[in-house]
Amino acid sequence: MNFSLVDIAYAQTAAPKGPSIFETLALPAAFLAIMYFMILRPQQKRAREHSQMLTGLKVGDEVITSGGIVGRVRSVADAFVTIESLSSTFKVMKANVIALTKAPEKVQAK
Repeated sequence: MNFSLVDIAYAQTAAPKGPSIFETLALPAAFLAIMYFMILRPQQKRAREHSQMLTGLKVGDEVITSGGIVGRVRSVADAFVTIESLSSTFKVMKANVIALTKAPEKVQAK
């Protein structure tokens, strides 16, 4: 086995390099960007719309609660809403009102 110094030098420089810092961080950064645009941003938008709906709540609006009760708003306070459904009235927290319903408009005969 006759090894020269040139053969040893070539063997030492042929070792593969590791990935650069950019290559290492590119995949986690892409995952974070995808998670932000697909999960966090739409959730923030829905929360903003819900809070705007709650602040604009007024007497006479027809609402749906998180428990599934559909009724008309009878009074609005800071944290609570009184809802009338059929012959019953309920006092629920404002945060439990999840949606406004569109009451069918009355058709006027000509």
